[in-house]
Amino acid sequence: MAQIKIKQIKSRINAPAVQKRTLDALGLKKMNHTVVKEDTPSVMGMVNRVRHLVEVTNA
Repeated sequence: MAQIKIKQIKSRINAPAVQKRTLDALGLKKMNHTVVKEDTPSVMGMVNRVRHLVEVTNA
């Protein structure tokens, strides 16, 4: 299955608690941290929820 690279580009400081938990679930801990995940509907749903805080590219 295809993989995507997710990079946190904005701070989580003023984000609501649900968005902070979504970033934690994606494995993003701090700014400019990058993780590689499978391109599944569940992961894309999480990315869509925090799309203003992350940047997504193909791995």
